[in-house]
Amino acid sequence: QVQLVESGGGSVQAGGSLRLACATGGVRYANTCLGWFRQAPGKEREGVASLYIGAGDRYYADSVKGRFTISRDNAKNTLFLQMNRLKPEDTAMYYCAATISPGSGYCSLVDMYESWGQGTQVTVSA
Repeated sequence: QVQLVESGGGSVQAGGSLRLACATGGVRYANTCLGWFRQAPGKEREGVASLYIGAGDRYYADSVKGRFTISRDNAKNTLFLQMNRLKPEDTAMYYCAATISPGSGYCSLVDMYESWGQGTQVTVSA
């Protein structure tokens, strides 16, 4: 059974950085998508970044390309999201998610994900 626990959220001024972590207990297979998603009040949940364990393929939303980096520490079974040059529009609840997938092309699709963490709040002030 997959258990996901996020940490690392907080409040920061625009231009600052945060690093989110997600303990990905129970993730064992190479054909797995791991992703970061976010949801701001009154908005739908959207994909931020994802990776496919087997091939190492990564996906980034256009809004975060060049600023955010997704990575995984295999030994510690932990997923990270390094967020640099944060903007007020990055303010949201951030969620870690995982799912078995036949390929990396599905990793950006929020509806594909079966396991979710409880979320961690990121607040960026102007």
